[in-house]
Amino acid sequence: MNWPGKGLAKGLAVTFRQMTRRSVTAHYPDALPELPPRTRGVIALIEENCTSCMLCARECPAWCIYIDSHKDVIPATTEGGKDKTRNVLDRFAIDFSLCMYCSICVEACPFDALHWSPEFEYAELDIRELTHEKDRLRDWMWTVPAPVALDPGAEEAKEIGVAEKAAERAAAAQRVVEPVETTTGDLDKLDQPKEGDT
Repeated sequence: MNWPGKGLAKGLAVTFRQMTRRSVTAHYPDALPELPPRTRGVIALIEENCTSCMLCARECPAWCIYIDSHKDVIPATTEGGKDKTRNVLDRFAIDFSLCMYCSICVEACPFDALHWSPEFEYAELDIRELTHEKDRLRDWMWTVPAPVALDPGAEEAKEIGVAEKAAERAAAAQRVVEPVETTTGDLDKLDQPKEGDT
């Protein structure tokens, strides 16, 4: 039997039942969310690693990465040698109003210059402020978490083993090459007879 107000009574019953339960709402910004370790918040830049190869800008589907660079000539170190050229980064900017957070640029970078930071609180009142230049992208590096530890049973990365062997060889070579420093005062002490000598 359908009596009038039955739906209203059911709705009020649900309301009263929920009123007695504890709220699960996180009151942001007083309670910050617990983010997963691989959160995509903002992209950070290690400027020293960037070679201006433009791979990230070419692979970006949103075309939101802007890179300007110029070539510097490094004179030859030996007589008759060739001068070398290297790219110098003038501008590296990411427009986060266009970014899709797809991570293609981070994965495409062969020199690990781009990293994800879990920071997501960078809202602006002016949309033009969402274009972060290289100085601001460098500041985000301090918020990038350390890489996840390897599985305890996993093999060590080959690069680490090669680097350790190279460092050991360099240290051994340096120990062999280091000359023993002596002064004239030390030589004079050698010529003097010790106590008890006749």
